[in-house]
Amino acid sequence: MSEIPSEITHDQHAVRRQKLAELRAGGCDPFRANFAPTHFSGEAIGAYVEGQENMVQVAVAGRLTVIRDMGKSQFVKILDQQGPIQLYVRKDVLGDEAYAAFKKLDLGDIVGANGSLFKTKAGEITVRAEKVTLVSKALRPLPEKWHGLTDAEQVYRQRYLDLIVNPESRARLLQRSRIVAEIRRFLDERKFIEVETPVLQTVAGGAAAKPFVTRHNALGVDFFLRISLELYLKRLLVGGLDRVYEIGRNFRNEGISRRHNPEFTMLEVYQAYSDYRGMMALIRDLLTAICANVLGTSKIRHAASGQEIDFSGAWREATYKDLIRAETGDPDWFARSRAEHSAAAGKLGLGIEPGWEDFEITNEIFSKRIEPTLIQPTFVLNLPKELCPLAKINPADPTTLDVFELCIGGMEIAPAYSEQNDPDAQRAMFEHQAGGEKQSIDQDFLLALEHGMPPAGGMGVGIDRLCILLTGAESIRDVILFPQLRPAGRAGAPVTEDR
Repeated sequence: MSEIPSEITHDQHAVRRQKLAELRAGGCDPFRANFAPTHFSGEAIGAYVEGQENMVQVAVAGRLTVIRDMGKSQFVKILDQQGPIQLYVRKDVLGDEAYAAFKKLDLGDIVGANGSLFKTKAGEITVRAEKVTLVSKALRPLPEKWHGLTDAEQVYRQRYLDLIVNPESRARLLQRSRIVAEIRRFLDERKFIEVETPVLQTVAGGAAAKPFVTRHNALGVDFFLRISLELYLKRLLVGGLDRVYEIGRNFRNEGISRRHNPEFTMLEVYQAYSDYRGMMALIRDLLTAICANVLGTSKIRHAASGQEIDFSGAWREATYKDLIRAETGDPDWFARSRAEHSAAAGKLGLGIEPGWEDFEITNEIFSKRIEPTLIQPTFVLNLPKELCPLAKINPADPTTLDVFELCIGGMEIAPAYSEQNDPDAQRAMFEHQAGGEKQSIDQDFLLALEHGMPPAGGMGVGIDRLCILLTGAESIRDVILFPQLRPAGRAGAPVTEDR
């Protein structure tokens, strides 16, 4: 089924195709042309020297987004990777034939322009075009000028149009790229090594999630698309790489919501001879660096609550158990029975599934009643041991782990552990989690641990969620260039709004 928006009519398409035919008949094929820019738009604007009108030569290229026709001259704007720049095109400079060809151009066409810089009476730095080259003919028009691209489905389905006509969306998605680049710079400076680990895995390990399954025809084996980066990165600790990280895609065949996408990007980082306290310092320094070097401020506004989040202020620490006791108003909560927990959760307005274990009921209270209120940076410490089989038990309270979850803006941003490196303890925790499904245990990882893994701190950072927080986006789809969508016109099961 065609995904072309309905407002793009056959007549508009036909007119542009006729122009293309005329160009080719005249010996000009725009799809065989090319151009060599010397500057991006922002660089060209920065190259202007006050008082030196028409002295600085530039060559810029981009998509026509504005045309103001004044007869024998035109002011137009082109858009490139760095943003818009204005061109001033005159008939007496280009010549009659070239100017006549220029006037036949349409919004959306891609051109290159050679010329010199000057400042208009309105104070806008502009290229006085001496030559204009058409390098690509747009056969379909851009979305209507004043309304832009406002349909949410079309924004995600035709992101290329969104990037052209919605400057806010463009800025947000470019901001994501700068955030990721800053993460790499920060870790590289601290002697972490970036690595790549397999996407196709024979065991879906490192997390509790439903995987996607695919078939490797050459090997005759089913593989899972990875649900976590963790276990292969820890193998590298065994191999003597003491500081490693990966920024990679994970895939979980679960629900879609404003905070969940089946394909998502994670940073996972592991440091030998560290622990979860070391990861606390690392994540705080990392977010501080992003604020300073990308955002230019330590303060952001949380869109949903209206609160100002100050990354330079105090970061709260609170234990999981203390937060649960405070929310339920029950200092003896962790001495209660499952039946008592279920009844209390019901009074808090939570729906409890009959098959849930006791710790799952308590965690539902945390997820639905506590986490959404943690707007300011909060380290939630010492989670129940049932929630993660890959961390060390807390020596002071063996029912909990040496872990934290960093919550900001009402959502989990980064969990971190003192990593379990005792192979026997790790095997026991895996077996308890797997129940009767022994095939779900990564035996090769356990074999690696038996060769000795140094004590280590490990941390995961959801890049998509971090970008939601730092850019003020409303949905995870707004920070992913091409989020998963059902094919246009195809019916299917309702989208799950909560994982």
